[in-house]
Amino acid sequence: MHSSSRYVRCAGYEIHVTEWGAADAPVVMAWHGLARTGRDMDALAQQLAPRYRVICPDTLGRGLSQWSRAPHSDYCLASYARLAADLFDQLGIERAHWIGTSMGGAIGTVCASGLFEPRLKGRITSLLLNDNAPQLADAALERIKAYAGQPPAFDTMLELEAFFRRVYQPYGWLSDAQWRQLTETSTRRLPDGRVTPHYDPAMVQQFTHHQQDYLIWPHYDALDIPVLCLRGADSDLVEPAVIEAMRQRGPGARGLLQVVEIPGCGHAPALNVPAQWELVEGFLRRCEALVAAFPESKPDQEIFPGLAASYSLIIKHLAPFH
Repeated sequence: MHSSSRYVRCAGYEIHVTEWGAADAPVVMAWHGLARTGRDMDALAQQLAPRYRVICPDTLGRGLSQWSRAPHSDYCLASYARLAADLFDQLGIERAHWIGTSMGGAIGTVCASGLFEPRLKGRITSLLLNDNAPQLADAALERIKAYAGQPPAFDTMLELEAFFRRVYQPYGWLSDAQWRQLTETSTRRLPDGRVTPHYDPAMVQQFTHHQQDYLIWPHYDALDIPVLCLRGADSDLVEPAVIEAMRQRGPGARGLLQVVEIPGCGHAPALNVPAQWELVEGFLRRCEALVAAFPESKPDQEIFPGLAASYSLIIKHLAPFH
């Protein structure tokens, strides 16, 4: 299954998108992490493409997307929600499932809540949080800021690949070919000829100008859709106490939250192996069954009346979570 590359004008910027699958298939929005690109989703998207139209954007300032002209105001979740809303409209997406790794999960949460962008309320039918939560560990955020804000530069691609293998070891198992692809799809060459990760270092200003940007409990509490949280068993970003709080409020309190720990991973699972694909596909099947159960629901309404009860029944009749 082959992908296509396209460029879309969103919130005044050119945003790059890698797209997989048939144009008329159910849509999955697959959004990458803080210092990464949409190409991180290649393996998952290729797996999903026979059944879904998979949209993998490069966030503003990452990959092949344009860099911000106003980093202090553009690099934040509210701005990313505007980009996402425009992307839905530009690509003609009425509804979509959302899969988000790390930052991509936070963007999905604030989009699905509708609090930043009311035009998105009801258009995200499910949310998969890949090692993300509405509150993140301070020490882990400091670790991420330290490497993301000062990206290194190397003379050779092999040196950069060795750096990625070290920094992203918590992703879990990747084949040599996958490490090579990760490197080649997230590299830019500097004017002096050296190579460096393919993002705008100014994007780290999110943490100085929007210090509480990832504390998003009000958005989580507003969710009335099925949520699957995949937590890397060794994650230093998503703490067990936060997972427990998620179970007690918002979609957790409504019976719409499932949590699965992924062994052998920290922050964050790469979604590149069959066991992880099975979890993702099982969740999407449940949510597709839920959509089929309520065919008259409109995007501008609360998506599914009686949602929790129906979701519980669907969980019982489809393949269980591991």
